[in-house]
Amino acid sequence: MNPNWKQSLNLRKLIIPFIALLFILSACSSQPKDTGSNGSGTAAPETPATNDKDSASGTITYQSENGPVEVPANPQRVIVLSTFAGDLIHLGVNMVGVDSWSKLNPAFADKLKDAEEVSDENLEKIIELNPDLIIGLSTIKNVDKLKEIAPTVTFTYGKVDYLTQHLEIGKLVNKEKEAQAWIDDFKQRAEKAGEEIRAKIGEDATVSVIESFEKQLYVYGNNWGRGTEILYQAMKLKMPEKVKETALKEGYYAISTEVLPEFAGDYIILSKFNDADTSFQQTDTYKQIPAVKNGRVFEADGNRIYFNDATTLEYQLEFITEHFLGQK
Repeated sequence: MNPNWKQSLNLRKLIIPFIALLFILSACSSQPKDTGSNGSGTAAPETPATNDKDSASGTITYQSENGPVEVPANPQRVIVLSTFAGDLIHLGVNMVGVDSWSKLNPAFADKLKDAEEVSDENLEKIIELNPDLIIGLSTIKNVDKLKEIAPTVTFTYGKVDYLTQHLEIGKLVNKEKEAQAWIDDFKQRAEKAGEEIRAKIGEDATVSVIESFEKQLYVYGNNWGRGTEILYQAMKLKMPEKVKETALKEGYYAISTEVLPEFAGDYIILSKFNDADTSFQQTDTYKQIPAVKNGRVFEADGNRIYFNDATTLEYQLEFITEHFLGQK
């Protein structure tokens, strides 16, 4: 890393207060002598701020899991270091930098074409992008240094459910009403589709979500992206008992090709990455799985179905509805 990044940061810290001082002096010189609004010469009482908004400074106070954070009321240059780019896309918030996974997502490509790929370790690049808000998971590095660059808010994955997480992002960027409206609509659509799917495949039919990533197979629980939140929470579809025993608590479980039949449901959503080892699909073990023999394996692009943000959830709902019901 360039050792001059701290020098650049200190320079910004000197310039910004100086500009603010000029504004204050200008405002004072133009202030009328009679500050009373009722004509009596007595100063009118100040109107208390509402909804934690400060209209003068253009900021709001977001109650994060780590305490209150003052953030822009209308952020224009957001950096997302993990997971939440799709939420901001759905809320129409501009991003100047995003994590590598978001950059790889073909569903985000058009919206993020002008955003730079950044990481929590590339502080110099983050400074150059001049963000007004930084968002990431609680596991990101250099949080204290990031806070010196711009207001930084982190979230612990899974601390709240997937829809509440979108609402929190909405609150953070001052778009709570928009986020809540989408949540209400999405829940209704997902639950309705779930009723139709259960009516078609049977209440006792099971569904597995399996992923081929690099040289390993994984099976997923009910809160780890890949459509799991929709299938198991919103639609109330059933997972095989073996999946429930092993993957429900942690969210995922690594398996081998030999035991794959034990985790395979009546239907399988198979998330695949281009560079993954898919040789297991050529084995007799795989080919003899009933879901495979009956044409009930629905393959998905791993990069596209990976997250559980609002944009990805919309794609997942469309994917699930199309493959189970033949509807787009």
